[in-house]
Amino acid sequence: MDLLEIIFWGMALLIFYTYIGYGIILYISVAIKEWFVKRVEIRKDESSSIIEHNLPAVTLLVAAYNEEEVAEEKILNSLDLDYLDDKLHLIWVTDGSTDKTNDIISRYPKVILLHQNIREGKSAAINRAIPFVKTPIVVFSDANAMLNKDAIRIIANAFSDSKVGCVAGEKRVVYGDKDGASSSGEGIYWRYESKLKELDSRLYSAVGAAGELYAIRTNLYNNVEKSVLLDDFILSMRIAMKGYRIRYCRDAYAVEFGAKNMKEEEKRKVRISAGGLQSVIMLTPLLNIFKYGFFSFQYVSHRLLRWTITPIALFALMPLNIALALRNAGNIYSVLLIFHALFYFLSIAGYLMAEREVKRKIIFVPYYFMFMNLSVLKGFRYLYKKRGTGVWEKSERAKKQQL
Repeated sequence: MDLLEIIFWGMALLIFYTYIGYGIILYISVAIKEWFVKRVEIRKDESSSIIEHNLPAVTLLVAAYNEEEVAEEKILNSLDLDYLDDKLHLIWVTDGSTDKTNDIISRYPKVILLHQNIREGKSAAINRAIPFVKTPIVVFSDANAMLNKDAIRIIANAFSDSKVGCVAGEKRVVYGDKDGASSSGEGIYWRYESKLKELDSRLYSAVGAAGELYAIRTNLYNNVEKSVLLDDFILSMRIAMKGYRIRYCRDAYAVEFGAKNMKEEEKRKVRISAGGLQSVIMLTPLLNIFKYGFFSFQYVSHRLLRWTITPIALFALMPLNIALALRNAGNIYSVLLIFHALFYFLSIAGYLMAEREVKRKIIFVPYYFMFMNLSVLKGFRYLYKKRGTGVWEKSERAKKQQL
């Protein structure tokens, strides 16, 4: 086996490990762990058993920018949550908003509205809002993400473990028969991603939290740099680096619609990829496995590889496969080239049908997979252009009537 073959198989194994192998290792590790240690899970029926006067006071904090289309629905959803009225506080910070969002919020006296005309980005808005939080727990959520009725109770119960510093809820992306690759691809991806998060949490700790729904102990909050693109990930990971665990609660979930189309989804995915690259730089100390132990392994396997070398390996694999097949390095490379070409063909087919109504949404998986990895490469350029600022353009979401 020569150098070119070693590089090829090394890249192939890296790709397999990143997207499939780590999940297999997680599943087996969790099974072994729970064979010896009984699993403790926070479920809906258990959360309702908490004695009312023992419920901690909680602040639901929403950072929003020009969200007039969903603001009222989000407020009504928040007011309908199953939590003691005097222990659930609502704060919205709407810095820079120029639409009717503030007018809508003003109709609800229970909601504390924080607003300044200058828009400095989500991280800066949250930093400004935190001093107004007077409760031991603060729950973060996006304006377009609707929570299930028991979400806050389940999250509050998870904090009964003193080792838990952050609780990550589940993100659920809704898509219907009329939705194309943007909503369908994201929805399928998040089902797999949510399972990995759950397994990570059951083994030791979830690796980060999503901004649609997560909570922290308020006293663990440290200001996030204004330039940070993924405030939710950086904040939750820094809490884990302090020695706390991130608990994943699948029964506390936020529901949102996927992107309006692939153009809008690309805005979001490239920004997230750029934020991931930025996070890798900011979380460099987490690579010290002697200090952070198994959490370092989880971070590298679940996040760092996806945001750095694996996408590069993915797109380099095809040229290497062609080169090995042309030089007759072995029949295996000709066979692999056929499968490789088939996967690319399915990806192109998914691209061509991206905005069409397709009942079998699985057809979008190869395309969305390649799209995600291409977004990482585009993320390098985005991060360079946006360096020094955390202000970003939000992507439009699909409408309810599409379902």
